[in-house]
Amino acid sequence: MTMPAPIIARRSPGPQGEKIITLAALAVGGQGGSVLTNWITDLAEANGYHAQSTSVAGVAQRTGATVYYVEMCKDTGRIPVFALSPSEGDVDIMIAAELMEAGRAVMRGFVTPGRTTLIASTHRIAAVSEKVVPGDGRADAAQVIAAMGLAADQVVAFDMEAMAARAGSVISASLFGALAGSGALPFPRESYEAVIRKAGKGVEASLRAFGLAYDCVRGDVPLPAAEAAKPRIRTLNVPTSLQAGWRALEARLDRLPPETQGIAGLGLKKVVDYQDIAYGGQYLDMVERAARLDAAPFAMTQAAAKYAANALCYDDILRVADLKTRASRHGRVRDEMRVGDGQVLQLTEYFHPRFEELTTTLPARLGAWLQRSDRARRLYARHLDKGRRIRTDSLPGFGMLWAVAALRPWRRSLLRHRIEMAHVTAWFDRAMEIAKADRALAAEILANRRLIKGYSDTHARGLSRFDRVMSALPMLRGRPDAADWMRRLRVAALADEQGKALDGALKTVESFAG
Repeated sequence: MTMPAPIIARRSPGPQGEKIITLAALAVGGQGGSVLTNWITDLAEANGYHAQSTSVAGVAQRTGATVYYVEMCKDTGRIPVFALSPSEGDVDIMIAAELMEAGRAVMRGFVTPGRTTLIASTHRIAAVSEKVVPGDGRADAAQVIAAMGLAADQVVAFDMEAMAARAGSVISASLFGALAGSGALPFPRESYEAVIRKAGKGVEASLRAFGLAYDCVRGDVPLPAAEAAKPRIRTLNVPTSLQAGWRALEARLDRLPPETQGIAGLGLKKVVDYQDIAYGGQYLDMVERAARLDAAPFAMTQAAAKYAANALCYDDILRVADLKTRASRHGRVRDEMRVGDGQVLQLTEYFHPRFEELTTTLPARLGAWLQRSDRARRLYARHLDKGRRIRTDSLPGFGMLWAVAALRPWRRSLLRHRIEMAHVTAWFDRAMEIAKADRALAAEILANRRLIKGYSDTHARGLSRFDRVMSALPMLRGRPDAADWMRRLRVAALADEQGKALDGALKTVESFAG
């Protein structure tokens, strides 16, 4: 009769002093978390360890990373009992494939002083919770890095995503190299490299990324310096037939106050790229009007140049289709996905236009008539109100979007343009009226346009926030601190999606204005 092998209880060292090593990794889709986990498990088993790996999938759309968990211990002939998920205060090695995931690991208690080695890439991937904030919802990276230093026993942190990209690999290889270089596991470098070679996929690129990260951690090469963000300067290729009109716009640009020419030039390129030369003339009309009411240092005119361009270049279906069919976008996607010359990229776009979006993309009279028709609305809801996935790597799918983008010359005749221009005119006229007595307040009214962005529901919510902030103008007008309070209201409106901060700010204004 064969007796079952003895069992090692978790965290209870046996007679030989066996210890279970716990390792957790946080990664999102495309970062190779499962590959990294398989490498670590194979590494442990190749070195005479028992190992078990599990994973708990996060929520889609970047609201949560997948938690990969590995436990290992020396194979002494006895059967270990492994846990299925990490516990607070019970993780020896924490690997985070993005900076904020490292911060979440600290907050969840997975990083323990005197125990945990924290390996994290310092690059950022904005989470949905950061994107949904109307203003700048990005978390403070400096605070996360400081918390990592306080919470962990050892910290290994640098931009491993950029390092992997330079090596032509993915971040999982860099993380594996950083793990090897940290010495947190009792295995030699050669054993790590053997595991990569055994996998048989992208071996050379993975070994390059592994080696770069390993050498950085060991101090053999300096850590990569942070690269400065490259400015996105829009360039225009103006056809010969339009050169004369473009030069006329440039001449008008040169006559603006020097303090405003830089930002107005960027705005002009954006507007002309969005529509045409005539639209650029309409934009400069607005900037010149503000300049006539302004004085040095022309802060109000600079605000007009920035926000008038954004207002004129509103997001509609035509714009979305145009951007999605540009060669530059396809090139950027290929670069981000690291598509090789011998590989085929399949690109699927998701569209779900509402009834309002469909009708506002029609000629103004027809679109307005349909919007008044309850029958048309019901028919749309029954037969057409559903999401569509369009393959833009195929000729039919690309051709469909290209045809929509080709409607740009007729944009001025569409209902959406009529609605947008009515709102833009009212907003800009109000700012110019206020500028005659209070240029600082006028500049803040112009800046309120940043509350409106996107399309569909996002656009509707932005309009609502804009209207609520502007509702305080009668109460503030004529006060010496009017500009400051208008700015505070806008900041409050940008602070949260629910509008609680704006509610409080408006009540404050009502309290002293009443």
